[in-house]
Amino acid sequence: MSHSNFSETAALKQPHSPGSRVEHVFETIVFASRWIQAPLYGGLIVAELLYAYKFLVELWEMVWHVNQQQETVFMLGVLGLIDVTMVANLLTMVIIGGYATFVSKLDLEGHPDRPDWLTHIDPGTIKIKLAASLIGISSIHLLKSFVNIANEDLEHIKWKIFIHMTFIGSAILLAWTDKIMQKERKH
Repeated sequence: MSHSNFSETAALKQPHSPGSRVEHVFETIVFASRWIQAPLYGGLIVAELLYAYKFLVELWEMVWHVNQQQETVFMLGVLGLIDVTMVANLLTMVIIGGYATFVSKLDLEGHPDRPDWLTHIDPGTIKIKLAASLIGISSIHLLKSFVNIANEDLEHIKWKIFIHMTFIGSAILLAWTDKIMQKERKH
C-alpha cells in the first residue's frame, strides 16, 4: 500500500469530532423529516376516495333521472362528472409524483401499470402538470357556464374567464422557467 493510500484510509477511519457527530445526527433528522409529508399524501388519498364517492352519487342521480332531464341539464351533469374525474387525476398526480419526489422512491420497476411520466418526474414537471390540470378543470367550469349561460351572471363569467387566463399565463411562465432551468443544468 502506498503512503498516500494509507493516509487517505487513515483519514477516513478517524473518529468524527463531536461537532461533526452532532451535525451528522441533525442532518439525519432533517432528511428523515420528509416522512412528515406521508400522512398528508394519505389524506389526499382519502380525499380522492371521497371524490370517487361523489362521482358515483352524481352518476347514479343521472342514471335515475335520465328520462326527466333536458339535454342541457344532462350535458351539465356529464361535464360535472368530467370535472370530478379531472380533479381526481390531479390528486393522483400530486400523490404519486409528490410522494416519489419528496418522500421516498416508489419500487415499481417492471410493474405493468407504472405510469410513463413517473420516470422523468421532478418538482418542475409536477408544477407544469398541475398547471395543465388546473387549466383543464377551469376549462370545464367555463364550458359549464357557457352551456348554462341563460342562468349565469355575466360578471361571474367574466371572472371565470379572467381566472382561466391567469391559469394559462401561469402555466406558460412555469413551462418557460422550467425550460430555462433545464438549459442551465445542461451547461
